[in-house]
Amino acid sequence: MNRALASSYQCVQTVARTRARNFYYSFIVLPPEKRLALCAVYAFMRACDDIADESGDPDSKLRGLEDWRARLDAAILGRFDGSPILPAFCDTVSRFSIPGEYFHWIIDGAEMDLTIQAYQTFDELYRYCFRVASAVGLVCLRIFGSTEDRARKLAEDCGIAFQLTNILRDLKEDAALGRVYLPAEDLGRFDYSATDLRNGVIDDRFRKLMDFEAKRAAGYYAQARELISLVEWTSRPALWAMMEIYERLLKKIVRRRFDVFSSVVRLSSAEKSIIALRALSMRYLGMGRSQKTGVRSQ
Repeated sequence: MNRALASSYQCVQTVARTRARNFYYSFIVLPPEKRLALCAVYAFMRACDDIADESGDPDSKLRGLEDWRARLDAAILGRFDGSPILPAFCDTVSRFSIPGEYFHWIIDGAEMDLTIQAYQTFDELYRYCFRVASAVGLVCLRIFGSTEDRARKLAEDCGIAFQLTNILRDLKEDAALGRVYLPAEDLGRFDYSATDLRNGVIDDRFRKLMDFEAKRAAGYYAQARELISLVEWTSRPALWAMMEIYERLLKKIVRRRFDVFSSVVRLSSAEKSIIALRALSMRYLGMGRSQKTGVRSQ
């Protein structure tokens, strides 16, 4: 590895370590090559999110994302335009044969956040979740490695589960930004309005709505669990840790009776460290060398 590429990988590791609040706990249990690869793609996606989240009007942000899309295409061709993260990103894309379209889907999702503030149906929301999360799952699948045809659909399910959890956790923050991700058809089903959501109303209607959404997310986690046994055995502890962190977050939302307004629901650093340590023990004990892991969420 030349000096410039080594420096780029150091940069993406710093981005992941300082900003990937949940995912980094799973990154650290991967073999070095795969850990560096995930750091590189995370840094790319973090830069994309930062463009969408920075101050400014939507049109300027859309132009910023379009520029980032052009830089993506250039990076895949080996032109880095002075970016410290793109050499490592390009090396990862090449090393793991990751289709460039996956990253275009992720940028498409960031653009949706700037142009769509509400969704009428779950089918519409699913398309958004696919772009911002399932596409990430497909990228990770390339790095984790799998020869099973059905792994792709399970990686998609995993991304949907993660994003639905994020949506439930961030209801207050998103509502303050004028975004309502819960589908209008679901709000209507429980006679709970977008205005109620923006006002932080917690009542029986809200809890029934949230229970419905949480069970939907749990269904996707149940489907995605099979993916653990389908990736390369060295990747299984990390994938288990990712799912464990996010599924525990969903369960914590449920245990709080869906109060996501009074404070942010999160796992403590201690909780995530325990999960990472357990995943490390699985790795060093050779977890998953056989086809089935036997691991279940707790």
